[in-house]
Amino acid sequence: MSQIRWLWNYLKGRRGCLAAAIFLSALTSAMIIINPMLSERLIDEVITPKNTEPLLGILLIMFIVQVSRMGLRYVMHMLLEHQSNLAMTQVRRDMYETVQSQDYRFLGTFPTGNLMTRLTQDLDRLRHTVSWITFQFVDSVVLFTFAFTFLLFVNWKLALCLTAITPLILLLSRRFMKRIRPRFVLLRQKLTSLGTVVTENIDGNRVVKAFAREDFEISKFEQHNADFRDTSCGNALIAAKYQPLLEALSQTLIIITLVVGGMFLIKGEMTGGQYLAFSSLTWALAGPLRMLAVILADLERYNATGAMIREVLEAPKGISDAPDAVAFTDRPAGGLEFRGVNFSIGEYSILEDINFKINPGETLGILGTTGSGKTSLINLINHFYEPVAGEILLDGVNVQKYTLSSLRRNVGLAMQDVFLFSDSVRGNIAYGRPSLEEGVIQTRAVQADADSFIREMESGYDTLVGERGVGLSGGQRQRIALARALAITPAILILDDTTSAVDSETEQYIQNQLRNLDFPCTKIIIAQRISSFRGANLILVMDKGRIIERGTHEELLARRGFYYYIWTLQYNMTRKSGTADIAETGRKDN
Repeated sequence: MSQIRWLWNYLKGRRGCLAAAIFLSALTSAMIIINPMLSERLIDEVITPKNTEPLLGILLIMFIVQVSRMGLRYVMHMLLEHQSNLAMTQVRRDMYETVQSQDYRFLGTFPTGNLMTRLTQDLDRLRHTVSWITFQFVDSVVLFTFAFTFLLFVNWKLALCLTAITPLILLLSRRFMKRIRPRFVLLRQKLTSLGTVVTENIDGNRVVKAFAREDFEISKFEQHNADFRDTSCGNALIAAKYQPLLEALSQTLIIITLVVGGMFLIKGEMTGGQYLAFSSLTWALAGPLRMLAVILADLERYNATGAMIREVLEAPKGISDAPDAVAFTDRPAGGLEFRGVNFSIGEYSILEDINFKINPGETLGILGTTGSGKTSLINLINHFYEPVAGEILLDGVNVQKYTLSSLRRNVGLAMQDVFLFSDSVRGNIAYGRPSLEEGVIQTRAVQADADSFIREMESGYDTLVGERGVGLSGGQRQRIALARALAITPAILILDDTTSAVDSETEQYIQNQLRNLDFPCTKIIIAQRISSFRGANLILVMDKGRIIERGTHEELLARRGFYYYIWTLQYNMTRKSGTADIAETGRKDN
């Protein structure tokens, strides 16, 4: 019941209509006993004594009660459906906002398929709980209570006989709940695994086809699909085992009414009207008992899915604005400084003692081996992560003092692994500033050397690029991503291997454009090709999370360290010393 309690508390401020619907459910359930009461009078006061005087009055009241109940029932269902959809919409909105506000670590904990299942099927189960389980539970409890109370007044002996089997039904229901509860948790886990496999396969479809692994992926899907099927069938078998027993016990009430009630009628301990009332309301006792297993099963399903929903909503909040954070009032100049920055994930150290400073408008180049911490360094600038020690200053102020949105709106980021939305080329370039004028969009495309191939497309800038830009080459996607980063006229432009998929001539054109931008901009370029650092004011060489060399292109060549070694490899020049010796020399010089 903890998940039901959470849902009720969660809907604070919207509980009025839901409470009204629950009240109507209780009221209309209680109204069911009115017509059997009137039927008793009809038999005992009209038909048996052949007194027709109260006949029309009784029939009119029975008609009014039935019509009123149907009308109130309609209103109840409308309120429940409305509230269930509102609840689902509200929770989905909050879950989506939670995902949007979380950092990279959260997304590493919850795979895409996992989140998709929680945002769709789990929320539909929540809607089902509000719209169906709620009124079924209230109906069953109120109907059983009122019917039993009325029958006690009619004939307490027969009423007690009818409820003699209730302990057996409650015992069976308890055993059923104990068995089915862990099974629904397991079923929910199997569904999540199945969703993750499907999502990963769709996202990685190109890789699957490139390695001809379709059969393997189908086999893997079939395994997860079969696991889900077997678990679901196992749950159905458990329900099938208990449901007939509960059904049989509830139907026993009819037999008790016929046998024991008939004996009381023969002995004169009951009137015909009272016997009819019992016969009419036997289902009011049997129905709730028969529905008990179904309601309990649905509640257990919701408990499993409700826990999954809460796990997302109540996940520890990631990086957020500091209490005293302020937004930029003016466009920042772009001066950047790292002071003794250390960064780690868990016990794994990523960056150690990072120190450097670049002035507004300057260009910083970063070179390093794979896994040296280059991308982690730039992720700290955008405040995607927080350092464990040290400070990152933008124009002399710690980036943590600025609001995340205002900071990131002034930092343009173009990555090697480009993500394009299923939108037009224009929409992708203007993603950071949707109101951007057409002329500015085209200017940024020219600066990224994307204008020429965009105009050759079927619809030019209105061409839909397809999901993830599947219809474009790697170089074209990178150039659109670069145009998207330039479109926000950032104070700091970060290029993380952005030109790795373009030829040297295109790279040189882009570099020339970046040196002559029509707005002031500090540039940070991460690349493996030394040609990308042409004209950089400062170049950092990184290895294992540390800066092992720093300086301009000429200074680093003169030191004949790791940078010099890479330069000789790329330009086929004579190597002066061994790889390890050169790298070690760079570390000592630093």
